[in-house]
Amino acid sequence: MVELDQFKYTLSTYEEPLREVRDSLNLDAKIRRIDELDKTMEEPSFWEDAEKSTRLVKEAKNLKDTVAEFNKLQNQYEEIELMLEMGYEENDPAVIPEIQQMMDEFTSELDALRLRTLLTGEYDSNNAILRLNAGAGGTESCDWCSMLYRMYCRWAESRGYSVEVLDYLDGEEAGIKSVTIQINGENVFGYLKSERGVHRLVRISPFNANGKRQTSFVSCDVMPDIEEDLDVEINPDDLRVDTYRSSGAGGQHINKTSSAVRITHIPTGIVVQCQNERSQFQNKDKAMQMLKAKLYMLKQQENAEKVSDIRGEVKEIGWGNQIRSYVLQPYTMVKDHRTGYESGNVNSVLDGGLDGFISAFLKWESLGRPNVKGGQDMD
Repeated sequence: MVELDQFKYTLSTYEEPLREVRDSLNLDAKIRRIDELDKTMEEPSFWEDAEKSTRLVKEAKNLKDTVAEFNKLQNQYEEIELMLEMGYEENDPAVIPEIQQMMDEFTSELDALRLRTLLTGEYDSNNAILRLNAGAGGTESCDWCSMLYRMYCRWAESRGYSVEVLDYLDGEEAGIKSVTIQINGENVFGYLKSERGVHRLVRISPFNANGKRQTSFVSCDVMPDIEEDLDVEINPDDLRVDTYRSSGAGGQHINKTSSAVRITHIPTGIVVQCQNERSQFQNKDKAMQMLKAKLYMLKQQENAEKVSDIRGEVKEIGWGNQIRSYVLQPYTMVKDHRTGYESGNVNSVLDGGLDGFISAFLKWESLGRPNVKGGQDMD
C-alpha cells in the first residue's frame, strides 16, 4: 500500500535524529553514573548528610527518567517497524490509523526530548523567577503587562508547573504596573530564558476613544531560582532596603502591615522585591536570595554583553529594543526578531502557546546566535 510506503520512508528519516539524541544525551555516561549513585545510596552512611543525600537522590531520579524516556522512544520506533511489517504481510488498511497515531506520538516525544538536549546551561534545570515591568504608555502598557502575565501563567499551567506571586503592583487605572512570579518545575529557567527582553504590542487600543492603533512595551526579566547558599560577598553599605505595604493577591496579611521588602544593590542598580511571605523577615530573606543569585551570575560572565544579558538590562522599554512583536491590527502576527520565528495565531500565543518560540530560540542559541535578516521590519 502507498500509505505504508510513506510511513516507512518517514520513519527512516528519524533514524539519524534518534541516534543524534542518544549521542547528545551521552546515554552511556548517564548509565554509568546511575550505577555509581545506586552503589553510593546503598552505603550505610548515605543518609548522614541529609542535604547531600537529597541532592544525589534527585540527580539519580533525573538520570533514570532521561534514560527511560530515550528507551521508550527507541521501543516506539521498533514497534512502528513491526506494525509496518504486519501491514505489508496482511495487506490490511485497518492498521493505517493505528500506525498514524503511533507515528504522531513518537515524533512529538522525540521533538520534546531533542529540545531538552539543548538545555546545557548551568542553571537550565532550575525554577525561574520572571519579572514584568510596564513601559511608557500608562494604562495601555499596564494592560499589556497583565496580558503577558496571563500568558506566562497559562504556559506554566499547560506544562504542569506551579506559579507563585512574589511581588505585585497594580496599574493606576487598570492592568499591572509590575509583577514578579516564581515558576516551579523541571527546566523552567532553561525554557524561559528565551523570554528576557522587551515585548511589543500593536493593536487598536481599547482605552483610546478615537480607536487609533497604539504601540505598547513591557520588559521581561528572567533569572534562575538558585536555592543553594551562594558564596557571594555583599557589603551591607551597598544595599538600600525599603519596606512598603503589600498589594494585590497574596493572602490575608496583604495590606495590613508594611511587610513587603525592596532591596537595591547600589553599585549595580539591581532591584529585587518580595511581598508574598508572611513576615518582613521572610520577604527579606527571599529578596536577598534573589539578589545573591543575580550577583553570582553576573560574576560568572566574562564580558559586558553577557553581563547585560543575565541582568535582564534594558536601556529603554521602547522602540528598537524589542525581542518580539505581537501585532493585532491591521493583521495578526507574532514574530521573534532574534530567531525570525513567527506565528499568525496570536490568540494561541497569548493563551500560553510559546513552545514554538522557545524551541526556535534554543536552536538559534545553539548555533551561536546568528543574525536574522529583516528581524525588525514588522510595523
